[in-house]
Amino acid sequence: MNTPYDVAALRRDFPILSDTVYGKPLIYFDNAASSQAPRTVIDEIDRLYLHSKANVHRGVHCLSQKATGAMEASRERVRDFIGAESSDEIIFTRGTTEAINLVASSYGSLLSPGDEIILTQMEHHSNIVPWQLLERRAGIVLKVVPVDDNGVLDMDAFRSLFSERTRLVSVCHVSNVLGTVNPVAEIAAYAHSRGAVVCVDGAQAISHEKIDVRAIGADFYAFSSHKMYGPTGIGILYGRRELLEAMPPYQGGGEMIGHVSFSGTTWADLPYKFEAGTPDYIGAAALAKAIDYMENVGLDRIAAHEQALLQRATEAMLTIPGLRIYGTAPGKAAVISFLIGNAHHYDTGILLDRMGIAVRTGHHCAQPLMERYGIEGTVRAAFALYNTEEEVDIFVKSLRRAADMLL
Repeated sequence: MNTPYDVAALRRDFPILSDTVYGKPLIYFDNAASSQAPRTVIDEIDRLYLHSKANVHRGVHCLSQKATGAMEASRERVRDFIGAESSDEIIFTRGTTEAINLVASSYGSLLSPGDEIILTQMEHHSNIVPWQLLERRAGIVLKVVPVDDNGVLDMDAFRSLFSERTRLVSVCHVSNVLGTVNPVAEIAAYAHSRGAVVCVDGAQAISHEKIDVRAIGADFYAFSSHKMYGPTGIGILYGRRELLEAMPPYQGGGEMIGHVSFSGTTWADLPYKFEAGTPDYIGAAALAKAIDYMENVGLDRIAAHEQALLQRATEAMLTIPGLRIYGTAPGKAAVISFLIGNAHHYDTGILLDRMGIAVRTGHHCAQPLMERYGIEGTVRAAFALYNTEEEVDIFVKSLRRAADMLL
């Protein structure tokens, strides 16, 4: 029998949630940007810096061996968490952005002028700009899947964009603005039937549902630690072995080499071929602790809790005159982007901040999506495992007060 979801006990694991802002208890609703870290993650960082800081893979001494063991155990932990076949398919990066840039640079170098890549209108800039750089550098062609008024991909349009030159589809699993959960398994199945490779930006999905990269059919899957209760500056690229083996290195330097001479250089085996330089093994180990934490709570239980908060907030917010929500797709993730009347999103965010509530304002690195809806930006609230119904109620009450000031 499952124990009740004890959010009060969970909150005690996150010291920052006891802080105050302008004399009011902090309500942290900026989780789609970065979630907070529990004590177990912070303690792991302290422990490793205090007792086993050393370069990995390069030393015979005890500290180096301990550091190497911690990093490779973390790699295996990530492999298990996302259902990859081999830990060789797990590449540590600085985050989702670097992971997608790696694919665009390395896999992209195998493409020819006129080859086509399909994106969607709801992509984060990190899944647009790297492909635009490739477009300028290699002469590839970008095609874009439109989004309807509810924030749902037009799947008929998606299928119609394919041609004999389509080589890759790169799509977000969950929209960071709309909360839309895209049918990535369906997208991957169709793309594969047309001979295309699929790259999935999983930054907004990884902490909200159980991910199985092989069940999805992702050829590449990218995500960041800092959005899943881990530290900043560390992320993951999963890639299918046969693709990674065919790809040239993304960066050159130490760690990624087999042998170096001025007459030529050979590369290390996977995954090290793509991990040039001294890696952040402490960040990797802390990411593993974050995974442990989420799985101990239960991904399904976290999702159910967040969905309850989403429903409670949405129903109450829609009673506020002039408030409109962007992103109403069925089954959306626990993200609400909204505007109040003609008030600027920044003004709303400032007022909420003064009431102790942290939200995100702006275009959320999704300017093409803002253009689709004819707006400059939105206010965004995003929920996490430690948020409460009481916080939602205070948030809605504060929104009403802000609306009275702004309208």
